[in-house]
Amino acid sequence: MKITRMATMATGLFMALSVTAACGSSTKTVDKKGTDAGSVKGALIGVTMPTKSSERWIHDGDNLKSSLEKLGYKVDLQYAENDIPTQVNQVENQITRGAKLLIIASIDNKSLSTQLQEAADKHIPVIAYDRLLLKSPNVDYYATFDNYKVGVLQATALLTGLGLKKEDGSDGTAKGPFNIELFAGSPDDNNSSYFWNGAMDTLKPYIQKGTLVVKSKETDFKTAAILRWDPATAQKRMEDLITKAYTGGTKVNGVLSPYDGLSIGILSALKSAGYGTSGQPYPVVTGQDAELASVKSILKGEQYSTVYKDTRQLAAVTVKMADTVLKGGKPEVNNTKDYNNGVKVVPSMLLQPVLIFKDNVQKNLVDTGYYTQQQLQ
Repeated sequence: MKITRMATMATGLFMALSVTAACGSSTKTVDKKGTDAGSVKGALIGVTMPTKSSERWIHDGDNLKSSLEKLGYKVDLQYAENDIPTQVNQVENQITRGAKLLIIASIDNKSLSTQLQEAADKHIPVIAYDRLLLKSPNVDYYATFDNYKVGVLQATALLTGLGLKKEDGSDGTAKGPFNIELFAGSPDDNNSSYFWNGAMDTLKPYIQKGTLVVKSKETDFKTAAILRWDPATAQKRMEDLITKAYTGGTKVNGVLSPYDGLSIGILSALKSAGYGTSGQPYPVVTGQDAELASVKSILKGEQYSTVYKDTRQLAAVTVKMADTVLKGGKPEVNNTKDYNNGVKVVPSMLLQPVLIFKDNVQKNLVDTGYYTQQQLQ
């Protein structure tokens, strides 16, 4: 009887545990990477940005952090000041601290493969933010702008400033030839090639016809690229170009610049060479990111244009993507074919950039609340 009673109790206990386990498992949703969707509240998200030396990355980091915290997540926001080993350590530390998801805007798009593998081994999803991470299968999603279109807009602005095109896209009345110089972004930033290709596809017909003339003959990406998007490097290159190709009264009419920070450096070199006076106006200089200093420069008639990428929208899209992934869902994307990182095509969400001239600063930057009128004074 004693043995029978013990056996009966053991059987009952086993059944009770089985029911409890079954009930427990029915209330949880686990995504493909093993994330428990019922336990993400208060989860740590690692966010790594390249540098604080560029105004836009400060906005990106702040927007991501505040939006994620509003959803109840904890955020470790780090800036690496364009130092690759620092960013490597920051990502490793976030993984060690138990981050459930990583959002990475890389300095060098190929330098984090080991860390991405560590994240994959621990079932930590990775979202590449504005800069695609290359040569790794462990990149889950990519949030950015239409970077090819950014280049098209920059080239279009150059053509518009020279009078070859009108703002509505129709042909202008200018005939040329016009002397121009070409700058490209950092070669370790995957976006740079998209900017360059979009711009060159737009400018090449004019160069081939002789309407645009690159006096320095420096027309390849490698020569035009500015490592780490450094303004001082851009300024030095522009100074060298002026000395090399613009003697005997020959003038620069336009400069394709892919980023506002470079544009400021380029304008400094031009100013030192006598441009910006009443008798010798600045060439048409393009840009990107609508940084405050460059918008002010545009309003003063120095820099001609910039490409506005609303970082508030990019942060919002990325936060929604992260939240969906952590809760076991599949985030919305609108491009599944164009962003191949060398190992896989990364599902991407692309936002649309906006071309900014002096006459639409109010509409696009002030009326939308991106800047206040006081900031632009």
